[in-house]
Formats: sequence, C-alpha cells, structure tokens
Amino acid sequence: MIKAGIIGSTGYAGGELVRLLMQRDDVEIVWYGSKSYVGQEYASIYQNMFEIVDAKCMDDNMEELADKVDVIFTATPQGLCASLVNEEILSKVKIIDLSADFRIKDVDTYEAWYKIKHPTPEYIKEAVYGLPEINREDIKKARLIANPGCYPTCSFLSIYPLVKEGLIDPNSIIIDAKSGTSGAGRGAKVDNLYCEVNESIKAYGVASHRHTPEIEEQLSYAAGEPVVINFTPHLVPMDRGILITAYANLVKDVSYEEVKAVYDKYYADEYFVRVLNKDVTPQTRWVKGSNFVDVNFKIDPRTKRIIMMGAMDNLVKGAAGQAVQNMNLMFGLEENKGLKLVPMFP
Repeated sequence: MIKAGIIGSTGYAGGELVRLLMQRDDVEIVWYGSKSYVGQEYASIYQNMFEIVDAKCMDDNMEELADKVDVIFTATPQGLCASLVNEEILSKVKIIDLSADFRIKDVDTYEAWYKIKHPTPEYIKEAVYGLPEINREDIKKARLIANPGCYPTCSFLSIYPLVKEGLIDPNSIIIDAKSGTSGAGRGAKVDNLYCEVNESIKAYGVASHRHTPEIEEQLSYAAGEPVVINFTPHLVPMDRGILITAYANLVKDVSYEEVKAVYDKYYADEYFVRVLNKDVTPQTRWVKGSNFVDVNFKIDPRTKRIIMMGAMDNLVKGAAGQAVQNMNLMFGLEENKGLKLVPMFP
C-alpha cells in the first residue's frame, strides 16, 4: 500500500489527484493538505466526494507529512514546494511537484519569467522533468519529479518527433494554444467569471506566457541546439481541454507516409499518445477525462510548412494524471495503472 499526501488538494489539479487516487486499492491518501480550508471536511469543499472521502483538510507541513507517507504531491502555486523541500525530507519521501519550481534548469530563466526568487536552486539539477514518454528511465530512479506544465506537455508531444528527426526548422515553430478555464486554477478572479468567459475567446500572455521557456528548453534538448518559438495561448469557454495547433517550416519535401512513420517510430508503443488516422484532427471532446494525448499532422506543400496538432485534458495528462503516471514509474508499477480511463462523452 502506497501512502500518499497531497499539498494543495482543493485546487483543480489537487481535486483531480484525489479523484484518480481514490479509485485505487493500492494507494491510501492520508493527508488532504489545503492551507485555505484547514479543519474543514474535504467533502464539504468538493461535494462529489460526499461519503467517499471522510477526512478533514490539513496544512502544508511537509516535514510532518514526510514521516507519514511514501509520496507527496504538491499541487500548489509556484514557490511553495521549493520553499518547503530539504534534504531531510527528500531522504524520507518521494516528491512529485505539479508547479514550475523545478521544471526549468536555468534558475535565472525561472526567476525572470516567474518573477520570484528560487529558494532552493540546489535541487533543480537533480529534479527529473516528469514526461514519461521522454524521461521514463530517469523517472524510475528519481526522488524529486518536476511534473510538466499542461501547455508544454501537449505542445511538446505534438512536435517532438519532427524536431528529434530534424524534419523541421525548430526556430520557425509557432504554437497556437487553447485551453479551458480550469487551467487558470480555482482562485476567484474577475477574468474567470462566467459572464467574462462565456461566449468569448481571447489570447492572453502574448509573447510573455510563463510556459514559453519550458517548451523552448525541452525542444532544445530534442533539437540539440537552442530553440526559440512563438507561443500564444487562448482562453476558451469550456471547463477542460487543451488544443494545440503548431506550425513549422519543413527542411525538405516529405510525404505523408514518411511523416507518419516518424510519429509511429516514437509513439507506436506509447499507451497514452494516440496518433490519429490521416486527416482526422484532434478534438478535446475525445480525450476529456482521460490521460490520452491525441496528435496528428497535415503537410502544406504550397507553403512548405507542416501543421502539427494535439489535444488532451489539461487536468489529467496535463497535471494529475501525468503525476500519477510518474508515481507508478517511481514505485515500479505498471505505468498505466489506475489511468486506463476511457474518455468521457458527451
């Protein structure tokens, strides 16, 4: 039995972690951390957990928690996990951090984009970027996981094979991204009110979104050279889902069959990445509630460019589901254990 603690259990990602882990008979959640609701019944905050979760919310005391569990999930704003972690805690427990604290290897880049001072940069190098499709073997040996961001996960998996194989100019990449409102978190914000979001779509974080350096860093590893991209996210009036449409210049003429073979080379054995059939475009409704990422592409011979597309659930593969996938690997379990979730429709 794996004993788990969640710091930030009442945010959307934290609530999704609870939903996924409560379905398991090999995991026990012993700590529902939530600084905003200490002492309150968890099921009073998420009524869907009525008569399922019989526990009260606790604080974010990571030192105490480390003595009680085998793994800690931190589904918290940037800066918190990094401010709590230390060598004594890491000697006792595995940590899967859903924030950006340990994703970016250059501390100056992190501080410039997130506008905060990193309290424990000594752990950045050790932390493994938790994208199982790329770093599976390192994840198995890790004690600190930097769970990837939602936009970076969908963007990278949609683009990675063509960058890795050198079929596109990586510095010509433009990513148009769209996300449901849950990606902005559960905190009360005027911009996220129903009347502000409904029947509207808008770009935000234009040329400044904090996921940009994360995407660039991971693509740079794949390309073997520094990569600079344009990344523009948009907010759309739906609860869940991310849709990525990316564009890049081809470095040579290629056929559909050649590109399809490249995607199959990297993803044919990946349970959670589904390469769609020719001319079928990814849609968020076909991945909702699941850990799947649907990807596809379209060659535009007129412009000598290629369009790469991806869709996934931002709260599952984009956050909690990927965190559970990482936990499975860290504890030597079947990678898709507890994650064989059939997408919900309608």
